[in-house]
Amino acid sequence: MKQETLCVQAGYRPETGESRIPQICQSTTFYYGDSQKMADLFDLKSDGFFYSRLANPTVEALERKIAALEGGTYGLGCASGMSAILLTALTVCGAGDNIVCASQVYGGTFNLFAVTLPRLGVECRFFEADAPAEEIEKLVDDRTKFIFAETVANPAIVVLDFGKIAAICKRHSLLFVVDNTLATPVLCRPFEWGANIVVHSTTKYIDGHAAALGGMIVDGANFRFKGNPRYPSFDLPDESYHGLVYSDLPVAFGTKCRAQMIRDTGAIMSPQNAFLTFLGCDTLALRMQKHCRNAEKIASFLSAHPKIEWVRYASLETDAHHALAKKYLPDGTGGMMSFGIKGSAADCARFMEALKIITQETHVADVRSCVLHPASTTHRQLSEEALIAAGIAPNLVRLSVGIEDADDLIEDLSRALDRV
Repeated sequence: MKQETLCVQAGYRPETGESRIPQICQSTTFYYGDSQKMADLFDLKSDGFFYSRLANPTVEALERKIAALEGGTYGLGCASGMSAILLTALTVCGAGDNIVCASQVYGGTFNLFAVTLPRLGVECRFFEADAPAEEIEKLVDDRTKFIFAETVANPAIVVLDFGKIAAICKRHSLLFVVDNTLATPVLCRPFEWGANIVVHSTTKYIDGHAAALGGMIVDGANFRFKGNPRYPSFDLPDESYHGLVYSDLPVAFGTKCRAQMIRDTGAIMSPQNAFLTFLGCDTLALRMQKHCRNAEKIASFLSAHPKIEWVRYASLETDAHHALAKKYLPDGTGGMMSFGIKGSAADCARFMEALKIITQETHVADVRSCVLHPASTTHRQLSEEALIAAGIAPNLVRLSVGIEDADDLIEDLSRALDRV
């Protein structure tokens, strides 16, 4: 099935007389009259549910839908996008290990990798997204556990060169982890370009209505852990599951992540949020078309405006990443863009406060257009040097284009720019 059909049909199929959409299973626990069946669940010998801290029927429906959209094998619904990234790291990393990551990533991700994980003994080595492969490859050693990047970087709007990173990972038998939040599987499916693990903040486009916090990990089950000296924990028996060896399983990473990390952290998505996100995902393909068309029109308007210094939106032919966008995101690059106002941070604030339709929010990627000044908000914890490395100038404004009428949005932008 194509993406438009998967958005509507994947993840849940009712039996005769059952609810047409997944029900909200708000129960924390599940009844079993057969003791052996319950024991088999705890030993991971059979599928099912016994406690919603590990798995839940409503959450599972969404996990299956997103996995189908991504062309992956196994989904794990997480409490947030940040928890999805953290759980991914904890599944493979321990003290003394390291991660290689593009500098141009979301500020929360940058802080997790640069500040929090080093406190646990996990180092992060950052690279410029546009750096040549040989420079990036120098950061990889025997303790590197994965390379991480975003399909479309937030808020730098850099398009990932999948081929470059996938080739490095293949040479070193190394996991390639991609955050596909801003592209969504409607516009790009990273598994088709060499990724092994895909993560999402489902809070963004997948929900699409600013109503439900959540994250998702999708395992492509396309990476061989068996006998790989880089990941010895996958070959060692897990005594907490009676000697289970994860590398022997068809879905090694996903099973280990749920059985160990979700079990021990409890960072699973709530059934209520999974239900809302499942409904929101029904219209994902339709919404992404509108986001893209609106953003293309607005990017053209801004790039010609005398008070705008620059615009970053890869669908523009003048953008530095336009060729990569045509290759990896041929149907559009989403509704996110950034631009620089000719002026100071104070001018940026004056502009944003003058907007009437577009609102100033700590959020992106839903049906309503919103705007933010990252250097003073989402990325304010970073030093000036780190801001520059992340591609965030003092005059950068991040614009998330919604599905309103494009001409109304352009008129709103035009009036606000008159105040600068």
